[in-house]
Amino acid sequence: MRAVIATSEGGPEVLEVQERPDPTAGPGQVVLDVAATAVNRADLLQRQGLYPPPPGASDVIGLECSGTVAEVGEGVDGLAVGDEVCALLSGGGYAEKVAVPAGQVMPLPRGVDLVTAAALPEVACTVFSNVFMVGRLRKGETFLVHGGSGGIGTFAIQLAKAVGARVATTAGSEERLARCRELGADLTVDYKEQDFVEVLRADGDGADVILDNMGAKYLSRNIEALATNGRLVIIGMQGGTRAELDINALLRKKAAVVATALRSRPEEEKAAICAGVVEQVWPLVSDGLVKPMVHEVVPFDEAARAHSLVEDGTAFGKVLLVP
Repeated sequence: MRAVIATSEGGPEVLEVQERPDPTAGPGQVVLDVAATAVNRADLLQRQGLYPPPPGASDVIGLECSGTVAEVGEGVDGLAVGDEVCALLSGGGYAEKVAVPAGQVMPLPRGVDLVTAAALPEVACTVFSNVFMVGRLRKGETFLVHGGSGGIGTFAIQLAKAVGARVATTAGSEERLARCRELGADLTVDYKEQDFVEVLRADGDGADVILDNMGAKYLSRNIEALATNGRLVIIGMQGGTRAELDINALLRKKAAVVATALRSRPEEEKAAICAGVVEQVWPLVSDGLVKPMVHEVVPFDEAARAHSLVEDGTAFGKVLLVP
């Protein structure tokens, strides 16, 4: 099979297409013929040597895909050769074929085509598990997501709005903020010109749930922006890994700070998240209340350009790769 490989640690230029052995389906697994995969910021970190795959995972980059079932392993029920599906991966998506645990394979939401479906698994599982399972966002609460124009941000805005939350987001230009408002954002903040803490406080009591991909850089301000009993869920480190935590500020607000990762979770946890997504999120996608946002579909041979689109912040939504 053809696969996009990082030949060394470095910039997008280290990506090249190589031949790799075809995977086979072990017990409890299926092999998919990949229709499309998607570029995530975790992929950029892996390319740079900063985010190695968990033990036993493929060293090929790629945390999600869509495709057709090509082989079914022993003990797998409910999936058959020829089924069109999408899947959450621990690695291996940038290839023509990938082996994946059957519990991480999901049917396509009604009305979503096979290629576009590759934009869904990682963002849907990330947002559902962190905003709703961990953050416990409820109808009527205020939700803040940083980076509203990215893959996770565009999905989080729509999903939170669909369940009745008041949605705030940050982005780096008025053009991007306008598009976020079109997706349902009620309150938008240009982080280059405005302080999101001041904007939230002027609007009300702060955010009940914050989904943060910046880490250290935003830690103190995120806590300041939380409402009483607020929950800060950290899923990224784009702004560094070390910062001081004001325990007194947390105590005064009776607030919580949680840091989570999806890729390293055990298979049974990922399967439970995928099942929850199919049950609770896919109906919203099928009804058009939440839409996958695809910036561009790029061939494997142009994987370096696809990484650059995500890395420099050009993309609005997801960048997909096709074999």
